[in-house]
Amino acid sequence: MSKIFMAKAGIIAASFLLFGAATWAADGDDRGRIEALVNETIEPLLAEHRIPGMAVALSLDGRRYYFNYGVADREAGVKVTEDTLFEIGSVSKTFTATLASYAQAVGALSFSDPASRYLPALAGSRFDEISLLELGTYTAGGLPLQFPEQVQSEEDMLDYYRHWRPDHAAGSHRLYSNPSIGLFGYLAARSLDEPFEELMEKQLFPRLGLSHSYLRVPAAQQPHYAWGYSKEDKPVRVNPGMLDAEAYGVKTSAADLLTFAEANMDDAAPDENLRQAMADTRAGYFRVGDMTQGLGWESYDYPVTLERLLAGNSTPMILEANEAVRLSPPLPPRKAAWFNKTGSTNGFGAYVAFVPSQRLGIVMLANRNYPNPERVQAAHRILTALAAEPGRWPG
Repeated sequence: MSKIFMAKAGIIAASFLLFGAATWAADGDDRGRIEALVNETIEPLLAEHRIPGMAVALSLDGRRYYFNYGVADREAGVKVTEDTLFEIGSVSKTFTATLASYAQAVGALSFSDPASRYLPALAGSRFDEISLLELGTYTAGGLPLQFPEQVQSEEDMLDYYRHWRPDHAAGSHRLYSNPSIGLFGYLAARSLDEPFEELMEKQLFPRLGLSHSYLRVPAAQQPHYAWGYSKEDKPVRVNPGMLDAEAYGVKTSAADLLTFAEANMDDAAPDENLRQAMADTRAGYFRVGDMTQGLGWESYDYPVTLERLLAGNSTPMILEANEAVRLSPPLPPRKAAWFNKTGSTNGFGAYVAFVPSQRLGIVMLANRNYPNPERVQAAHRILTALAAEPGRWPG
């Protein structure tokens, strides 16, 4: 089945268009005006949270702008660039969702199938009644944020799933969970008959035109791999864990992540199956308050207030079980929507947001884990200011 996913790797066509309502007037000072806006938003953030380095990438009416701050490695004094590799934590889930959606597009699986269909070891467990879609949207019934500490091997993992008991009926509540979407990605890879890491690094990333994205950073790329910094200012990188690749394992650059955001924003892909897969990740499957849960991506009707974004990216939304309303049929991908995803590891903090109808998008990658509300507020300030200006970028 994996041979279906072996079509010649291709780069997605040129500049993917991002949002673009009214932006800044084309008066010859565009770069300077954008830079001033970004600097006055980002520099206080760096100072307040003692962030060693950050890469910010913007896509405005199909044009790209990069703004790099500080260092990727304090000891060596290596500066951040748009090619610096950052851990993106749970933003990885958007890639996992793309792979799983591709598996559905080529007929390797169906989101309506019970999870146990793709893993015989789960036959007779609660996963006979839980669909792949419910795993991918954290609505399986209460799988926790992380695996218990005693889960240290694949055998432990399978035993945990076999004995797990839900707190809620499947599809009734959303509880953000690495074991939930991690299993979603694990089963998708099984349906394609290849290891997850191989499918991502040798097939999905190249086909999306991502040349600096990895689950396992190769030796030749180690000089570009930033060090994260803990609260105690110790250099750290992500520790291995069960289903880490599927849930939070991607390391990528601001340039690559902006390419991926633009591909989603412009609904562009090298073939119809991959285009359909990316569209399926942006569909709406459940409503949770003002937030619409897709696969990896979360979205809000646009224009969106800062208050609504903060509520959807809040601690209660991450750590608590929230009532969910199933959308049947699913809500098709919207142009007038704010799509976003946060991600963190112990030493890194990431945020991606884009609005297709406005042709605007932003990537923010930092080598310190700082609060989600600060990321959301900064991105909202920048994109809102750009969307509000009269005039447009020169074509």
